[in-house]
Amino acid sequence: MSILFIVESTKPLDRLTADLEQAVSRHKFGVLGVHNLKETMAKKGVPFQRECRIFEVCNPHQAKKVLEANLEISTALPCRISAYEEGGKTKLAMIKPTAMIALYPNPELKGVAQEVEATLEAIMTEAAR
Repeated sequence: MSILFIVESTKPLDRLTADLEQAVSRHKFGVLGVHNLKETMAKKGVPFQRECRIFEVCNPHQAKKVLEANLEISTALPCRISAYEEGGKTKLAMIKPTAMIALYPNPELKGVAQEVEATLEAIMTEAAR
């Protein structure tokens, strides 16, 4: 079983990321930040040719549930969706929230992780179409 969920798209990266932001909003999640790896590395004097943008996304109601149960889970938040180009295609990828929550001693949070995962998979799939 893969810990990653990945969808491919034929859309150019800029269009895919714009569509991702819209899908995130439609599903009542928010984009907390976007990291452009190519730009960030260049600012540090490190040439990096590939395009990769990492979106930090969150639903505050879901985050509150897990944080109230175990504040250590803050080390795994917010959820991240990576948008990148590879092999002539654009891709969206994330570490599955169910895989992340399994790292913590809170089996009662599996349901919350499953809900978040299903929503993020729907967001990514919509954006990629």
